[in-house]
Formats: sequence, structure tokens, C-alpha cells
Amino acid sequence: MQTQPTLVFACAHLTDERLYAHQVVALRTTHDCRVFAFRDHPTLGAMADELLAQAPPRFTLIGLSLGGYLAFEVIRRQRERIERLVLLDTRATADTETQRQGRLADIAKVQAGGIDALIPELPARWMHAAHRARLSDLMASMASSIGARGQFNQQQAMLGRPDSHADLRTVRVPTLIACGREDPVTPLALHERMRDCVVGARLEVFEQCGHLSTIEQPDVVTSLLTGWLADTGPA
Repeated sequence: MQTQPTLVFACAHLTDERLYAHQVVALRTTHDCRVFAFRDHPTLGAMADELLAQAPPRFTLIGLSLGGYLAFEVIRRQRERIERLVLLDTRATADTETQRQGRLADIAKVQAGGIDALIPELPARWMHAAHRARLSDLMASMASSIGARGQFNQQQAMLGRPDSHADLRTVRVPTLIACGREDPVTPLALHERMRDCVVGARLEVFEQCGHLSTIEQPDVVTSLLTGWLADTGPA
């Protein structure tokens, strides 16, 4: 029997449980916090099946980037189990051809040189310049923990995802959408489009922040989540 509301956190590409460490520390006294970082599944469907099998009957789903793509798959499969939804630095669009080619190039780079061949590119690709020096070692360690096989599987899953705006329009639970002001991967305009799909959705923007908001601006993200969770009862 659930004694605390459950928060299910879904990790971004090439990140592990440390992506949400600050938020979990702050919220675990009042919530059952469960963090999922997927390495072994080449499809969003398989990732969603594992998450749903390990989650309680009802939960709040929090996803960043790939974690957001996974949230859309959960919506398609068992939307009724989601009691609140948080989408961070993600997008409901499918890849453009340019984005697909970028994913294939990353796969080729890692297949040729291992995950270490890709790691040096990640801080400049994802994070605001103000945070790169502080977070580069963490970014490298998280990517190494996912590894070359995990990178391949995650990219395969993202390559196969559909446009999810129609699925998002079916959501009828409290929804929070937020991103870094300078997110170079999933820009603000895409979050505004997602907000417009969900009746009553709230949109927040983190200043001086890129794509990995939970570690770039941990205090701000945690404060927002804590307040929003207190203000919104599970649907």
C-alpha cells in the first residue's frame, strides 16, 4: 500500500540517477522517489513497459529530454496511471532529417571510438557556458555509466519516436512544463507549443540555463518542483 505519493523520474540521454540527485534529496522525505535510467532497451515501448512494471498503480511522472519522450510513450500506453506530469527540457516533435543524421553520426562515432570519443562534445552541446566547467566531470561520469551500448539503444529509441502533440492533448492532469532559457536542444518555443496542448498547463523558464536544468540550476528547479507539488493535488 502506498503511504507516500510516488514521483517517477525518467532520465535524459547519457545521464543516470545523478541527474535528479538534488531534487530527490529535497523530496524524498515526503515522496517515494524512483529514478529510471535506461541502458538495455532500443525502443521507447520497452522502456515504458519496464517503468510501468516497476511503478505503483498511480504516480507523478517527471521526464527530462529522453525522459519526456518516454513520458509520451507512457501516455500512449497507460495514461490513466499518471496523476501529475512534469516535462523538462524536452519536445513533442519527431526528429527532422537533420536531427536524425546527427543521431546516426553520434552512433557511428561511438561505435568507432567508444563512448569516450563523444564525451568531450557533450558539455558545449548541452549546457550553458556558465556551468560547463563545474559540471563537465559529472557529465562525463554519467555518460560513461550509460556506456556505448546504452548510447546505441537510447539513440535507436529516439530515432523511432513519433510526433506526440496529439497524445499530449489527451492529458487531463496537472502538468508542469519547464526549460532553460538558453536550451540549445529543445528551445522555449517547443515548450510553449506543448503548454498549449494541455488545458491548464503551467510553463516556467529557468534563466542562465541550457538543456540539463536539474543540474545546471538545481536550487531553482527543486524549489519550483517542491512548490508545484504542494500546490497540485494528484488528479
